Amino acid sequence: MPATDVPLALGAVLLLLQLLSPTSAFFPNIWSLLAAPGSVTHQDLTEAAALNATLQLFLERPPPGRPPLRLEDFLGRTLLADDLFAAYFGPGSPSRRFRAALGEVSRANAAQDFLPAARNDPDLHFDAERLGQGRARLVGALREALAAAQAGDHALARQRLGAALHALQDFYSHSNWVELGQQRPHPHLLWPRQELGSLARVGDPTCADCEELSCPGNLLGFTRLTSGYFGTYPAKPPGKCSHGGRFDQSSSQPPRGGINKDSTAPGFSPHHTLHLQAAKLALLASIQAFGLLRSRLGDRGFSRLLDITPASSLSLCWTPRAAWARNQRCQNPARHIVEQRRAAHGARHYVLVPFHDPGSPRPMEPAHYVLVPFHDPGFGPVFTTSDPDSFWQQLNEIQAVGGGDEPEMSLSALELALLHTPPLSDIFVFTDASPKDAFLTPRVGALAQERRCRVTFLVTEDPSQGQRRVRREVLSPLRFEPYEVVALASGGEVIFTKDQHIRDVATVVGDSVADLVVLPLEPPVVVPGRPLVFTVDGLLRRVTVRIHGEVRSFRIRSPAGASQGQEEGQGPLGHTRRFGQFWMVSINDPPQTGTWEIQVTAEGNTRVRVQARTALDFLFHFGIPVEGPHPGLCPLTQPVAGLRTQLLVEVTGLHSSRRQGPLPHFSHVGFRRAPSWAGCPWSPGEPRSEVSWWLRFPPLLSTAGPFSLELLGRDGGGRDLHRAAPQPCTVVPVLLELSGPGGFLAPGSKAPLSLRIASFSGPRDLDLRTWVNSSFTLTSNLSRVRLEHNESAWGRLWLEVPESAALDSVVTVTVAAMGREARPVPPTHAFLRLLVLAPDPQDQLAVPAHSSGPVLTMASPTLPPSPLVTWGRAGGGLAGSPWWGTVGGVLLF
Repeated sequence: MPATDVPLALGAVLLLLQLLSPTSAFFPNIWSLLAAPGSVTHQDLTEAAALNATLQLFLERPPPGRPPLRLEDFLGRTLLADDLFAAYFGPGSPSRRFRAALGEVSRANAAQDFLPAARNDPDLHFDAERLGQGRARLVGALREALAAAQAGDHALARQRLGAALHALQDFYSHSNWVELGQQRPHPHLLWPRQELGSLARVGDPTCADCEELSCPGNLLGFTRLTSGYFGTYPAKPPGKCSHGGRFDQSSSQPPRGGINKDSTAPGFSPHHTLHLQAAKLALLASIQAFGLLRSRLGDRGFSRLLDITPASSLSLCWTPRAAWARNQRCQNPARHIVEQRRAAHGARHYVLVPFHDPGSPRPMEPAHYVLVPFHDPGFGPVFTTSDPDSFWQQLNEIQAVGGGDEPEMSLSALELALLHTPPLSDIFVFTDASPKDAFLTPRVGALAQERRCRVTFLVTEDPSQGQRRVRREVLSPLRFEPYEVVALASGGEVIFTKDQHIRDVATVVGDSVADLVVLPLEPPVVVPGRPLVFTVDGLLRRVTVRIHGEVRSFRIRSPAGASQGQEEGQGPLGHTRRFGQFWMVSINDPPQTGTWEIQVTAEGNTRVRVQARTALDFLFHFGIPVEGPHPGLCPLTQPVAGLRTQLLVEVTGLHSSRRQGPLPHFSHVGFRRAPSWAGCPWSPGEPRSEVSWWLRFPPLLSTAGPFSLELLGRDGGGRDLHRAAPQPCTVVPVLLELSGPGGFLAPGSKAPLSLRIASFSGPRDLDLRTWVNSSFTLTSNLSRVRLEHNESAWGRLWLEVPESAALDSVVTVTVAAMGREARPVPPTHAFLRLLVLAPDPQDQLAVPAHSSGPVLTMASPTLPPSPLVTWGRAGGGLAGSPWWGTVGGVLLF
C-alpha cells in the first residue's frame, strides 16, 4: 500500500486557494489573503515582476532552433512560469528551479515583516518620513544583491533582492506618491545620485484627524512627499500622518487615522481604496529593479540569479587518492558523467545559460561547474567556473597522492560544496575512504536539507573487504555510516562499487539523477519474502529500477503479470545492465500504468530506487502564521516539535499535463514514517492549470527520524497518482532563529548578531555551539540554556571581521542547539550568510549610459507607451481567468 491517508485529526483544515485578486506594507504572502481577500501581496508583486522580466528576456533573446516568442501570445492572459518555459524551451520543460528561486526571493521579501531586526525599522519600510534613509537602504540592498550574485552566491543574492523589493514596494503603499496623482513609478527612487524631489519638512502638518476606519480625505492639500509614522519609534510629531490600522499605536494619537494602502481591508489600511493603484506602481517599480540587475549582471548572470533554466545543477567532490584517479589508463568517471550529460541531454544537468552570446559555446552548453578536491589532511579550495575547458584542466591537474591513513576530509569538502552550490542541486562525492571528519555529520546533513541538495556518494571501497593501505588505527565496520546519514537526510544514496566499474556506475547514476522524480516504494526498504510495490501513472516516462548490493536474484513484475529477472540485455519489460553489484533496468516506454512489484533476494544492505521522468512535480515549504499589522506566513526550514505549523504545497507541471487529456488532481497529502500524523485528505475542486494549497495541522511531536512528504491523487485517466518530495523532512526539537545586521559587513568591523531559541514541546536542556569561517572570530554570551514548555531565550553574538577579509566574499555563521538529555535528540541548526563589502564603495547603481533592461526609461520622468500583459504568478492562477481583473502589469521596453 502507498503512504497511509488516514485523516490527521477532526477539524484539520486544508484550504485550496482560489487565487483571488492578489496584499501591509503590502501584506507578505498568500496566507495574508485570509485577513484581506482581494489584496495584492508582496509575494504576488515579486513573482509577477520576475515573470514580466523573464518574458522580456525571452522576447529579446529568441531561443536557438525554435520560433521566437510573440508578445501578443501573452497579452490578456495570466502569465505562468510553466507557460513561459514551454514556449521558450519546449513543451514539458520543467520550471521547478525557476519557481523555487522566485520562492526564495518572495520569502526573503516577506521576512522583512517578521525578522526582529527588520520589522520595526522605519528605514526598511519608508515609514516616518525617512524617505532619504529608506532610499539609501533600498539602493544598498540592491547593491548587495548585485555583489552577491557577482560573487556566485545566488542564494544570498536572492535574500538581499527580496529585502530590496520589500522596501521598494512599501514606498508606494506607505508614502503619498499615489495620493499626489502620480501614474508612474518615482523616476529617481532607484538612482542614489538623483534628488527624490520635494519632501515634507519637519514642521509641516500632513494629515487631518480621522475617526473612521476609512480615511480617504485626511491628507492635507500639499504637494510634498510624506509617509506615515508607525508604532512608538520614532514618536509621531504633532500634525503628522500615521501608518494607520488597528495595530498601529500611533494612529490613536491626533491626528488619528492613517494613509497606508497595504490591503483592501479598511481595518488594516485607511487608504484601502487606493490599494490597487499602489500595487500597479509597485509592480512597475519592481520590474524596473529586475531590469536594473539584468543590466548590471548581463543576461547570463541574470538567468543564473533566477535560475531561468529547465536544468538542474551539479557539484563534484573529488579525491585524487582513489585508484581510478591515480591510474592514468583509467578514464576519469567524473569527466565521463559530464561529457555524457552534455552530449545526451544538451547539458541539462548544470546551472545553464539558455542564451547564445557572441563567441560563446552552443546555446545549452554548461555555464557553471563546481569542484572541491579533498584528501588527508586537507580539502579544497572550491573551484567554480563557467568555462568547461578550465574545469577539465583543473580536474586533470589535481595531483594524485598516496600514503597517510585511510580516512579523508570528505565531509569538510562536502560542506564547502554545499555552501557554493545552488539549492535543488545534485552533488556527487567520489571517494575510496571513510570520513576523517565524521563529527561534521549532523551539520552537513542539516545544511543539505536547508539547501535541498541531493548528495550521492560513490565509494570504491567495499566495507566488507580488507584494506589495501597501511593505516594508523583499526577501522570500525561502521566507518561509512556518516555517508549513509547525510545521504538519507538529503534524499541521496551511497553506492559501493569496484574500481573497474566506477566509470559505468557513475555514468548511470549521474544520468539518472537530474530532473527525475523518485517513486515511493512500499515498504521503503527490502524486507525478506516481501515484494516492493510502486505505482506508475500515465504521466511517467523513462522509468528505471536501480538495485545495488549483494543480490542473489531479483524479479520485476508489471501490472499485466509480465516479469523480468536479472538476466542482462533486452527482456519483456526493458533493458537490463549490470556493473558488478549494481543493476539497472530501463523499462520500455510508455510504461504500463498500475501497480508494479519487485521481488529481491539478497544478503546485507541492498538498496532499490525507482525513478522516472515527468513534468508533474511539487515544491513545498513550512511556515507559522503571524498575526498583527502585517499578517502572513513566516517561513520555516523544518517543522518544529509542538509548534502549530502550516505546509504550503505548490504543484508544478499541471499545465503540461493538459495535452494528454483531462487534468490530474491530488486528493491527499501523506507523511511516511510518521504514524501519529499519517495524512490528511483535501478536495481541490475543479481541475486547474496550476494551483497552490496549504495545510493546517496540529502540533507535531519529534519523530524518530526523517519522514517523507507525498502527494496522492488520480491522473487524467483515473489511475493512482503518487509523487514524493526528493528530500525528507525532520521535526526539529526547538525553534532556532539567527539574524544579523540588515546591511553588509565591512573589513575591520564587529557586527552584532541576535539569536532566539524557543521550546514548544516540554523542558529542554541545551548546549549551543557556533562555527564561522576560519579567519573570522565569533563570540557569544549564551552557551547553555534550559527552556521550559513555551519558553524562549535570547542571546547575542559578535562577529569580528578581519581587516584582511576579501571584499565581495561571503561568510557563513552556524549555530547548533544540542540536547543534554539522557537520550539526546538530533541537534537543530541555523545558518546565516553575510556579505563582506567595502564601507564606502563607488556607486554601482548610477543611471547607466546603456542598458538592455527596462530601467533605461527611468532616468527621466517620461515613459514611452507600454503594452500590457496580465499579472503573472510563478505557481498558480486559474486557467483563462486573470486574477487581478483588467489592472494588468506593464512590460517596459
